[in-house]
Amino acid sequence: MIPSRRAMLRGAAAAAAAVPLGGAAAGSAFASGPGDLGAAHHRTAGLGPNVLVFDPSMGDAAIQERIDAVFAIQEANQFGTERFALAFMPGTYEVEINVGFYTHVLGLGDSPEDVVINGHVTADAQWFEGNATQNFWRACENVTVVPPDGLDRWAVSQAAPMRRCHVKGDMILMPSPPGNGWSSGGFLADTLVTGTINAGSQQQWLSRNDTIGSWKDAQWNMVFLGVRGAPATSYPSPPVTTLDRTPVIREKPFLTVDRRGAYQVFVPALRRDVSGTTWEAGPAAGHRIPLTRFHVARPGDSAARINRALAAGKHLLLTPGVYRLTEPLRVTRPGTVVLGLGVATLQAVDDNMLVEVADVDDVTVAGLMLEAASANSPVLMRVGHGRSRRSHAHRPTVLFDVFARIGGSVPGGAAVSIQIDSNDVITDHIWAWRGDHGLDGMVGWSVNPAGVGFLVNGDRVTAYGLFVEHYQDHEVIWNGEKGRTYFFQNEHPYDVPTQTAWRRGSTNGYAAYKVADDVRDHKAWGLGSYAFFNLNADIYTDRAFEVPDTPGVVLTSLVTACLNGPGGGGILHTVNDAGDPVTNGFALHWMKSYSNGVGTA
Repeated sequence: MIPSRRAMLRGAAAAAAAVPLGGAAAGSAFASGPGDLGAAHHRTAGLGPNVLVFDPSMGDAAIQERIDAVFAIQEANQFGTERFALAFMPGTYEVEINVGFYTHVLGLGDSPEDVVINGHVTADAQWFEGNATQNFWRACENVTVVPPDGLDRWAVSQAAPMRRCHVKGDMILMPSPPGNGWSSGGFLADTLVTGTINAGSQQQWLSRNDTIGSWKDAQWNMVFLGVRGAPATSYPSPPVTTLDRTPVIREKPFLTVDRRGAYQVFVPALRRDVSGTTWEAGPAAGHRIPLTRFHVARPGDSAARINRALAAGKHLLLTPGVYRLTEPLRVTRPGTVVLGLGVATLQAVDDNMLVEVADVDDVTVAGLMLEAASANSPVLMRVGHGRSRRSHAHRPTVLFDVFARIGGSVPGGAAVSIQIDSNDVITDHIWAWRGDHGLDGMVGWSVNPAGVGFLVNGDRVTAYGLFVEHYQDHEVIWNGEKGRTYFFQNEHPYDVPTQTAWRRGSTNGYAAYKVADDVRDHKAWGLGSYAFFNLNADIYTDRAFEVPDTPGVVLTSLVTACLNGPGGGGILHTVNDAGDPVTNGFALHWMKSYSNGVGTA
């Protein structure tokens, strides 16, 4: 967001993006490359050299040195191939953790309170002159943070979740000075913040099943779902939407270690009609899976090898790195867990799919980036195969922190990024992104073609935290009945070359969020869609949202924005033919609700 500012800084970001192996300063722990991250200085737990496992016996100074060495590589490494997980055994640490790109901070306890960081866990944007609109692809989970000054900073944009944490103090969601620029979308879940969360210049945010002391500030679109201590709905002044309870959810599985030192993955239980965290009142409900029942994959493993393990009944743990695949990973067994560490990245290098989940119960896919690395993948990830009458309501499949990327790092294209054909699927934090910036030659209208970001054919599909940006067709198409979306954030493609190139019949552009004409039941809350067209081609889209006019289709709390300079085009209506235009200069328009042909301002 605020893309004019983003564009000004893009050159500096691209120059810093690709840090080669061995790119750290001479004499550092990384002088011979991150792959040699010093087995003498940390434990890898059999998870490969880029999972750094710390325990208090190593000493805070030595741990700090390793953390700083990772950050030196990852701070501005937006499109590099390095990936890291910083894993902390139960205990107390006096360290400062700066979290850069593709860095995953995780505690290995049963509760966030088992790992205490007496210091900050920080996402900031000084690498980008104090603008956090490109602070993507990082994560923090399952730790307690005790900031010495009482304030922790998590200034992030898309694909940067914080989950299952305990922050003893205040949080701020905007960058530090100098700069104090924008941040542009975040996700907080299953987390306790004892103090005040200050949104500052954060543009949009979803908090789900948290407990907070209080909340300050709101810019464009703030959504609270099942959050204890959340502000009351006041949309659009300020633009806050609050729903007291989450209808159905289970939390993301996480890696833990028992008292004998054996690794396990804990899978939280399904919950219905709930508020607050899973862990404040005592141990979370769920079940454990020993790591011995997982295939622990490392970069270089082929899809064929991984699929043999899945077919033999193994779960899958993907350690940090980039996996170049020529066929999809096939998940066919009910209850399978596929868990990535360190933003593990799957690349489609032969016009192939990357993940194919059968129409079965209770699959988990979590912590993955799906990247098109060839020109014509039909779909990057699919759940189910065609429409089905099979119900999975009692054991739904859930996708957590799944991020699709088309362009930016490598050239590639895909017709659809994520397709949901099964019924009752839950998605919990998706970012599907067609790159608007990147390394030289990695973005362009025909360089990284992408049709639809998120396609839903199944019934009773629920999306929490759906971010879809810059696709060339309808960015979301929802064909299934009884769909529910809680928070949607979107930008239209920046690089439309001509209006003719982005038109269907007599309609200018494509609605970002399209509910099929024959759908009779669909509801969504907290929806934002923004236009910035950067080629000075005077581009318009007739509407941001397109839905059937029927009583069962209701959209609540909508915002559209134009971020262009004068003469750059914009959005003519919010939903169908309702809502004021936002065009030819910075403008925002809020709509409280839309149903059956009527929009309420």
